[in-house]
Amino acid sequence: MDLVALRRDVHAHPEPAFCEVRTAATVLAHLRELPVEVRTGVAAMRREGVPAYPDEATLQDFADRAVASGADAADVRRFATEGTAIVADLAGRRPGPVWALRFDMDALPVTEADDPAHAPAANGFRSRYEGLMHACGHDGHVAIGLALARRLADRDFPGTVRFLFQPAEEGGRGARAMLAADAVAGVDRFLAVHLGLDLPATTVAAGITGIFATTKMRARFTGVASHAAAAPEDGRNALLAAATAVLGIHGLPRFSAADTRVNVGTLHAGGNVNIVPAVAELTCEARSKDGAVNADLTERIKQVLCGAAQAQGVAVEIEETGGSTSLNCDDELLDAVLAAAAASGLGERAVRTHEMGGSDDASLFAEAVQRAGGLATYTVVGGGNPAPHHNPYFDVDEAALPVAVDVLEALVRQITRTDDNT
Repeated sequence: MDLVALRRDVHAHPEPAFCEVRTAATVLAHLRELPVEVRTGVAAMRREGVPAYPDEATLQDFADRAVASGADAADVRRFATEGTAIVADLAGRRPGPVWALRFDMDALPVTEADDPAHAPAANGFRSRYEGLMHACGHDGHVAIGLALARRLADRDFPGTVRFLFQPAEEGGRGARAMLAADAVAGVDRFLAVHLGLDLPATTVAAGITGIFATTKMRARFTGVASHAAAAPEDGRNALLAAATAVLGIHGLPRFSAADTRVNVGTLHAGGNVNIVPAVAELTCEARSKDGAVNADLTERIKQVLCGAAQAQGVAVEIEETGGSTSLNCDDELLDAVLAAAAASGLGERAVRTHEMGGSDDASLFAEAVQRAGGLATYTVVGGGNPAPHHNPYFDVDEAALPVAVDVLEALVRQITRTDDNT
């Protein structure tokens, strides 16, 4: 398998949350060549109850793009209809732990830089879909997962490795959909891998600190339209309520118990310059490094939204569209990843933990495994990023890809040596 070519192919065809039909079809095509047990559809995720799930027209659009680019039409149709999550179990030849390794697949609504200084543009694998981009390294994660599965196809390891190819990490919806299908049931050890996060290229961090719990929300304000000059008193201004809420959210006090963040990401309203706007919608988020504090902050944001609506005499509907929790990495797995890095010749470039400063719903997988008595960590491989995550110039040093595969392979096979010696 050409690891770099696979990453570039996925990079050139970015797909947003739950629309990763071409990416999923690519993953499935590779898995069919391996001794794995594959679950898709309702056995891998549940669509029902997922907030802001793409409508059929959007899914069909991405399905058409996928088929036009050469993806298998039957596979694309399956993923567009049933959901894009894939769970693949690869059983080793000896008894041992059940691992779950998460590889996220979705892209972001970012227009990629078309600049010769940007490597994907210079080398011909810039996004072919305007307004969408792999600006967070998920294209590399997909390639790493598939390369690792191929490496482990000899089954010369103890236990089972479960590959979780996850949709919709951005916005925090995909893990919940997969958990609803028991994706980590029976798992003893969970690990998510991520490229980048401001680490130097090929540096390995066995775990992270400072991951934020988060709640994503959408608020829709509904008022009454009227003529802005002839009868403003007859209107109920939904935009004014939303704008008041924006200021109120950003004016919420900080917490002494934990670091917190708030953000209003979008604000849209309809109408015309001379019409009191009857509809407005905003999206916002709460974050905290403490899950309980995040829950408190979320409730305060909802109070601000409701108060702003009441002050302007409009109605408001609030929907939680996604979220994740905080994460504490287990020392036993940190030790194991460091040992795997050393076995891969990376001992001098390995650190125990790295400050994350963001959110990832892999934390929900980790929480589920830890609650059941298992262990979890979140490993980072530096990508030497020339620009920040979620930036039009984001890219990864492709030398990081085989490093990640080597460490994960050593991690799974390392258990063999430990178990055989005990």
